[in-house]
Amino acid sequence: RWGKGAREERVQRVRENAMLSAPLNVTIREIEVNSAVVTWEILEGDPVIGFAITQQKKDVRMLRFIQEVNTTTRSCALWDLDEDTEYIVHVQSISMGGSSPPSEPVLFRTPKESEKMASKSPDEVTMEEFGHAAQLRAGELIIIVVVLIMWAGVIALFCRQYDIIKDNEPNNNKDKAKNSSECSTPEHPQGGLLRSNV
Repeated sequence: RWGKGAREERVQRVRENAMLSAPLNVTIREIEVNSAVVTWEILEGDPVIGFAITQQKKDVRMLRFIQEVNTTTRSCALWDLDEDTEYIVHVQSISMGGSSPPSEPVLFRTPKESEKMASKSPDEVTMEEFGHAAQLRAGELIIIVVVLIMWAGVIALFCRQYDIIKDNEPNNNKDKAKNSSECSTPEHPQGGLLRSNV
C-alpha cells in the first residue's frame, strides 16, 4: 500500500506537468538602456504558483535564471542589462509538480545611451517627470497655504490689538481734555503755557 500511494502521487505530478502549458503572449516592455520588463499570460485553470525566466545575450552562452514562487504576478523586471545588446528571453510557469515547457523565445535589443538621450527632445516630458513636478507643485502649494494662514493670524492679532488701543484712546483724550480744562485760564480757555494757580 505504501508504495502504491507514492506511485499514484508521482503519476499525478506527471499529469500536472503535462497539463501545465507554456506562458503565452510573452512581451518585452519599458525597454531602457539597462533594464526592461517582461510580461506574459497563462491559460486559465493552470495551477501556477510561480515563474522562471531565462535571459541570455544573443551571442553568448551564459544565462541568467530568475525564479519566483508563491506569486501570481505576470511580469518581471530585467535589470543590469548592457546597452546596445540583443537578449533572448524564455518564460516558464511553475506548479507544485514542476515547470511548464519554455515559452517561445522573445528577442529584444537595449538602446544605446546616446540614442535614448537623442530620442528625448528638450520639450518632451515623461510621466515620471510630470509626476515629480506635480508633487513639487503640491508641496509648494502647501507651503504657500501655511504662510497665508500665518499671515492671516498675524493680521487678525494686529487688528485685535489695534481695536484695544483704539478703544482706550478716546478715554485718554477725555482725561487729557478734563485735565487741561482744569488748568485753563480766562486768557487761554484751552489751557496752555500761561496758567494761573488758582
